[in-house]
Amino acid sequence: MSATACSPHATRSDRAGSSRWPLERVLFALAGSMTLLSAALAALLSPWFLLLTAFVGVNQWLYVLFGACPASLILTRLFALRSVLYPRQEASS
Repeated sequence: MSATACSPHATRSDRAGSSRWPLERVLFALAGSMTLLSAALAALLSPWFLLLTAFVGVNQWLYVLFGACPASLILTRLFALRSVLYPRQEASS
């Protein structure tokens, strides 16, 4: 996937050939879903579910600092998702 496909200024025709989401978009969706789930469970069941939110935040910082987190490694290997932000890692693996 080209870098232009994920830029905010990309046109619909730039994105038309690619139906796969890049790794960062999937990670963002996964983190948001887990955070919402954690907040709902904390409100309905137990405040201990806020630990899940903290775990999600730590993983997001791991990705920012090191270019990888446990979820990104799993998604890359199982679904062959590619990063738009860290393309050099693709060449070495």
